[in-house]
Amino acid sequence: MVDAPEPESRRQIREPSYLDALIPLITLVVLIGGAVLLFGIDAVDGPIPVALIVCSMITGIIGLKNGYTWDHIQRSGKMAFESIVTPVFILLAVGALIGTWNMSGTIPTLAFYGIKLLEPSYFYAASVVVCAVIAMSIGSSWTTAGTIGVGLVGLAGLVGVSPAITAGAVISGAYVGDKLSPLSETTVLTSQLAEVNLYTHLKAQAWTSVPAFLLALVVFAVLGFAGPPPVAVDTGSELLMLDQLFRISVWTLIPLVLLVVLSVRKVPASLAIMISALAAGILAPLLQPEAVARFINDESVTPPALYIKAIWYALGNGFQANSGIPVLDQLLSRGGMDSMLKTLWIIIGAVTFGTLLDELKLLKKLIDPILNRAKSTGRLVASLIATAFSLNVIAGDQYIALVLPSRMFRMEFKRRGLAPQNLSRACADGGTVTSPLVPWNSCGAYMAAVLGVPTLAYLPFAIFNYVSPLLSILWGITGFKIDRVAPNEHPIEAEVARGTKAQ
Repeated sequence: MVDAPEPESRRQIREPSYLDALIPLITLVVLIGGAVLLFGIDAVDGPIPVALIVCSMITGIIGLKNGYTWDHIQRSGKMAFESIVTPVFILLAVGALIGTWNMSGTIPTLAFYGIKLLEPSYFYAASVVVCAVIAMSIGSSWTTAGTIGVGLVGLAGLVGVSPAITAGAVISGAYVGDKLSPLSETTVLTSQLAEVNLYTHLKAQAWTSVPAFLLALVVFAVLGFAGPPPVAVDTGSELLMLDQLFRISVWTLIPLVLLVVLSVRKVPASLAIMISALAAGILAPLLQPEAVARFINDESVTPPALYIKAIWYALGNGFQANSGIPVLDQLLSRGGMDSMLKTLWIIIGAVTFGTLLDELKLLKKLIDPILNRAKSTGRLVASLIATAFSLNVIAGDQYIALVLPSRMFRMEFKRRGLAPQNLSRACADGGTVTSPLVPWNSCGAYMAAVLGVPTLAYLPFAIFNYVSPLLSILWGITGFKIDRVAPNEHPIEAEVARGTKAQ
């Protein structure tokens, strides 16, 4: 008779050593470094996800060594999968949306009017402003980049400016809008984790976000006006071909308007995007019957079966155009849920690895000494931001980079009499805005996938995303806009006390 496994509650769980905590991280650095050395930017398409899965397995083995059961490790992996349900559906919905927006003429219409209205000299500055306004309106950097951002980056090639700089402008604008929008789920989450009123958190964030945005705007304006002259491109043929391939009209913008309305009404992002994608698919046969017929190009199929097949294929596999103009075909031949599968592979590996590091107490082993050495406010803020950024690198997910530092640093901020909005601002500056700077992070992988620009190519130009955390550290060192409460005072008690004093 085989003995039953010993219950976990009776097993001796050993505290991990520093070597235990370092082995998975060193392995990750070696594997990712080797992948980049061997494959370059293409490492994101396969080698890096493999490295993350291997590191997850090594982390699990270390957990077994320290007394955890395999069932506990499997439950931790299940938690990781549960945490990415929302990003998975958003990604699939965005892939579907790009396909049907191309087929319905939404993206071609935006490109058509964009070519006519946007001059190369102020293209970058206009891109960052437009994306900031839209992201603040709908509260989603992912939706902004996956819709308007896709059109702007595709348009960049047509007007002769750099797609990489444009992608940096799109991401800068999308994240400043995301950070300052009360509709943003990461903003709401951060304020909840820090136990601070949402609008108090937004006001605190503005002191780093607004200056960072203005600086980014100035840099993009300089790049547009004083940078290298744009490549001379004759847009006449592109404009003519767009007008021949699609019926350009304001009616094709209905899916975009619908998406904005649904987002403002706080419809969940994945549902709002998918509704807009389906609406675009349904409108495509009415607005672009010739384009739909060319897309399927199957004489054996007649309407309405042809239209159903086109919608289905655009949702799943994307839209394909054959205009004969490479940059135009690159803009229009995109999308489909299947275009997001490699990105999902990266997210699964990264979040599983990060969750195991947390559940098996390996992260805590490394972070506690850092916390103990942060004697001044400036060092404390810098340590938090460094920790959040490191988690974006190690764990590959912005939610982990928000949740774990807020838990680990909350009591220390409270003990030192630092108001909770200082904590929430530092978490957002270190966790949210740095996430798209890491190629294997879920946000970095997403931005690279939807914009069609590798993370390492747009990274130098995502100006807002590294200026904002630097300003947060500077405010911590100088004490500027560092709000204080009585040590160990609960945030709610502090607000009541301030209200009573004012009366």
